[in-house]
Amino acid sequence: MSRRLVAPSIPKETREAEIRDGCRLARKYGFAAFYTSSPYWSPIVARELAGTRIEVGTGIAFPFGSQTPSTKAFETEEAVRLGCTAVDLVMNVGALKDRNHATIREELAGFVKAAGSAVTKCILEVCYLTHDEIAAACGMVAEAGVAFAKTSSGQFEGPTLEQFLVMKEALAGTPVKLKVAGVKFPRPQNAYVFLLAGADRLGTRAAPEIVDALDTVRRIGLIPGRASSERDSEAPAGRAR
Repeated sequence: MSRRLVAPSIPKETREAEIRDGCRLARKYGFAAFYTSSPYWSPIVARELAGTRIEVGTGIAFPFGSQTPSTKAFETEEAVRLGCTAVDLVMNVGALKDRNHATIREELAGFVKAAGSAVTKCILEVCYLTHDEIAAACGMVAEAGVAFAKTSSGQFEGPTLEQFLVMKEALAGTPVKLKVAGVKFPRPQNAYVFLLAGADRLGTRAAPEIVDALDTVRRIGLIPGRASSERDSEAPAGRAR
């Protein structure tokens, strides 16, 4: 479960001690990635996570996404140079709603090129989009070769299940994976619903809480499998548990 979760530390007032604490927590749980709001923190994160499989991630044009394509490409190049192995670009929502698809395609192409071997994700911010706009954005993400389409930055309204399913349908048959962020409370239950619906990854500050709730959601049947306490109680006598 932990390898499907991403732990971020993105509040505006975040300090170095909190970044280091977040990295240690990511190592403890074995999350897929640890994210910060900008490449400023990336060298510290890269040092803290050295020798692990945990991706060093950051946001690009985070959280508004209204920077020019060239600015986004430069920030991506800098992030990779500073140690990032995963980069999440915020799409220009205004351009998308204006149907200025040429700008969207330009920023996505520059982003993918600048990212090199880093894992690429594009944040759509679906709370501002119609279903048709979500589908159109997903089509351009797939066309550009971005690895993940991501629902939200987590700084505004999170996605509804219906919006996520629009993304899933639009990307069916493509190699693009799905990432959810901005999951509403109660997070453990809602997070597992998105994972069951087909999310490949889920980013949230509640990642430890979600992992710790695994036995509970199994006991109530929200996800398949039995809680560890139930498996232990059925173990043969004398067998190591």
